[in-house]
Amino acid sequence: MTEFEYQQIDDLIHSRIRLAIMAALTSMGPASFSLIKKTVGATDGNLSVHIRKLEEGDYVSVEKSFVDRKPVSIYSLTDAGKSAFKAYIKYLENMLPS
Repeated sequence: MTEFEYQQIDDLIHSRIRLAIMAALTSMGPASFSLIKKTVGATDGNLSVHIRKLEEGDYVSVEKSFVDRKPVSIYSLTDAGKSAFKAYIKYLENMLPS
């Protein structure tokens, strides 16, 4: 890369909480809301806003069910999310000098 082009950074991922969610799901695989919350260290409200943005961008999908009559949401990276995260990391790596 010859020139820094910050416009190329994926704004959907480039938020501390959303980046942490993407990284957590990349390393853990599908995870419950409570596990992501614990891993990321966000509040319920903050986490749900950021997960919803990732869902709207088709980077994360959710499967909702009930376990012992309690709602459980399991989040996963979509194929688009995996590709976007890889591209995000590759772009940042390319900014580093060789």
